[in-house]
Amino acid sequence: MRYVVGYSANARGHDAVNLAVSLARGRGAGLVLVLVVPEVSQFGAAHAPKTGFETLLHEQARQWLDEALALVPSDVPAQAHIRGGESDAQALIEAAEELEADMLIIGATSNGLFKRFTIGSVASALLHAATVPVALAPHGYHRQESLTRISCGLGTRAGAEKLLGFALGMALNREVALRVVSLLTLHAGDSDGAAEAARDYAAKHLAAALPAAEAGVQVEAKTEVVVAQGRSVEEAVDRLDWEDGEVLLIGSSRLARSRSIFLGSTANRILRALPVPMVVVPSDYALKQPGYSPSSPSQLASDVSLGEAQK
Repeated sequence: MRYVVGYSANARGHDAVNLAVSLARGRGAGLVLVLVVPEVSQFGAAHAPKTGFETLLHEQARQWLDEALALVPSDVPAQAHIRGGESDAQALIEAAEELEADMLIIGATSNGLFKRFTIGSVASALLHAATVPVALAPHGYHRQESLTRISCGLGTRAGAEKLLGFALGMALNREVALRVVSLLTLHAGDSDGAAEAARDYAAKHLAAALPAAEAGVQVEAKTEVVVAQGRSVEEAVDRLDWEDGEVLLIGSSRLARSRSIFLGSTANRILRALPVPMVVVPSDYALKQPGYSPSSPSQLASDVSLGEAQK
């Protein structure tokens, strides 16, 4: 298993490395830190850089990557790559695809409020075009311990059950709790009735996603369903309790192409209030790694019994 980290030599890059370490520790994944540098060929003949510019550029990039690797604990395998490209986002997407990465991890821009998100141009491009899950670290994220809980934002649009299956597999493989979250924006009316209906809907889909035990092996999944209400999406997010070791999984908008990301308007609003990392999952994306897969409960039973569900 491999995670690509979009690194930059600033606080945003440090946040991304910290989140990558936390995610890797839960699954035994290796990290590939990728620093994108401008291609020298971008410069026109009239503005050609002086001799040796490309060498100096790569020497500086290598120094930055050495500093980045020093942030990674010894128990997490890591390597570093320098890639040239006109677009940082495109270069990172290509790196993730070529390296067959299971996730792409980046940080929020450095001018955001502490532990809040401000999406820059690179993150925005990735959140509308990447073909693997993109994990976004809040500004100031410093935690490197393994995850303690996974939350999954469950909507009512077609495809929500696939995201729930992905989240359940991620939680079972890491042996952490799964919290299914429904956000309601209510201005008036029967708020209790709406909350109960949302809770029943989420519980029904969660029960359908849980794998059945096979061959006498009991598969245990610690799950809960939570409904948060507010006058806005942001207020509903604020009313939830969040653990330091938690991430929120969100699906792509209905506008997304198959197996690609498109961050919707609701997810953008969630980001304004979210204090923990967000992972945006491409449309129709499925777990590739060994362990639990929504379509193979027997594989899960085998992995759990052999103690191989950890990444």
